[in-house]
Amino acid sequence: MAEFVPPPEALPTLDRWWGSLRQPQAELPPAVVHPSSARLGSQSWDADVVIAGGTLGILLGAALAKRGWRVILLERGILRGREQEWNTSRQELQVLLELELLTPREWEKVQVTHYPGGRIGFGDGPSWWVEGVLNVGVDPAGLLEHCKAHFLEWGGQLRENTCFLGAAVHPDGIGIQTNTGSLTAQLLVDAMGHRSPLVAQARRGQPPDSVCLVVGSCAQGLPDQPSGDLFYSFTPAQNGYQPFWEAFPARDGRTTYLFTYCDRDPERPSLHTLWQDYCQLLPAYQGVELTQIHWVRKLCGVFPAYRRSPLQLPWDRLLAVGDSSGSQSPLSFGGFGAMLRHLDRLQQGIHEALAQRQLDRAALVLLQPYQPNLAVTWLFQKAMIPPLREKTWDPDSINRLLSRVFEAMFAAGPQVVKPFLQDVVQFGGLAQALWGAMSRDPRLVAGLLPRLGLPELVEWAGHFGALGLFELLQRLTDRPELETDPQDYFWKRRREAWRYGCGQDYKLFP
Repeated sequence: MAEFVPPPEALPTLDRWWGSLRQPQAELPPAVVHPSSARLGSQSWDADVVIAGGTLGILLGAALAKRGWRVILLERGILRGREQEWNTSRQELQVLLELELLTPREWEKVQVTHYPGGRIGFGDGPSWWVEGVLNVGVDPAGLLEHCKAHFLEWGGQLRENTCFLGAAVHPDGIGIQTNTGSLTAQLLVDAMGHRSPLVAQARRGQPPDSVCLVVGSCAQGLPDQPSGDLFYSFTPAQNGYQPFWEAFPARDGRTTYLFTYCDRDPERPSLHTLWQDYCQLLPAYQGVELTQIHWVRKLCGVFPAYRRSPLQLPWDRLLAVGDSSGSQSPLSFGGFGAMLRHLDRLQQGIHEALAQRQLDRAALVLLQPYQPNLAVTWLFQKAMIPPLREKTWDPDSINRLLSRVFEAMFAAGPQVVKPFLQDVVQFGGLAQALWGAMSRDPRLVAGLLPRLGLPELVEWAGHFGALGLFELLQRLTDRPELETDPQDYFWKRRREAWRYGCGQDYKLFP
């Protein structure tokens, strides 16, 4: 019998929320945004931009403040980063240097852990090693402290212990209500995350289409390993889910996560079940007894995902970013990585929207356009969710499928596998991976198709076709002679949509 290890403190609260997501929604969420035909009557707004949500909003807020816009950042508590590192890569972090949000010394300082390579492997299949993906641990507290200092230096205003309560959208501005008073601005940016009340209203209380459940810890006493695990599984599906693992060296121990993808079926596991399985499987995974482990931090999370993402808000003068918009992949749920990837595009687009007064819904939805390279990943996620009521289904089939897919991607080269692991799906790479998997094990793939269902396959084929179309449009328009007037806001946004939507924003570095 395994030693009892108390779960993370947040687990009961998150488990109750996860349970509520699996129940029918009784009523619509309260409305916090109200359109108004009345004019504010004054052009002296309190700010050009109000950003609600500081943890990732500070990155965008600092970039806009540096460009001279008056920015107010609302944070419901005290703006500070968590102790647990955010894993990313130096390549993705480069944007913070390019936008001069950090000095070179600060940029190096916030990178507190590095490891050379990460492992990928499934079941009894082979393992592969990849460099430059999630191999840098960023100190969130240090990063936010530096960004906050620069934000204030550039004229930004930080309102801590200030909660967003509601907004009234007027023809000439937006009024924002908080627990400490009211504000006016040209634009409100929602960076409050996936539990934002704005998002709840915009989605009309729609429950998520799926979730990623995560439990884990940062602990000492584990074997000292300089490498990490990016995507690893050593057991078949069990208890209605397929366990996957990640592991990273940390500055005060070693971080390990057990995560899985689930639909909202009531028979899917609770976080409590995952924590029990985590404690039972961790000794075999890391080669150490539980009695030898010193728990530094215990971690858990529920990350919802929606097919209709990125979210395009139905109001003028409102824009969702980060986890609020759902612009992260339904495979990785990497909100920090997604923010880094889109930060330059968002800050430039918001700058031009403000400068050109393009603040109605038609203009702002172009800042969160349809991205077929995210939409195609939904089918992959569904393929990793085991069926609950198929008695003849093989619990090892998910591991075998993933092993075949990654075997094909690694055979195609780093230009295929590295973008995929960093949430950037490209048409050519995806086609090579799918063809390689089908040619390696056609019976396995053929057996999967009926479980996915014809409607899902038809929808996926549409996204796959759009991915190819976006790449074609990007190549046709990526020519100097097609450059237009810098004031042509709409043409620039469409070209960005094609470029990011087909993954051609990604540059492969050694």
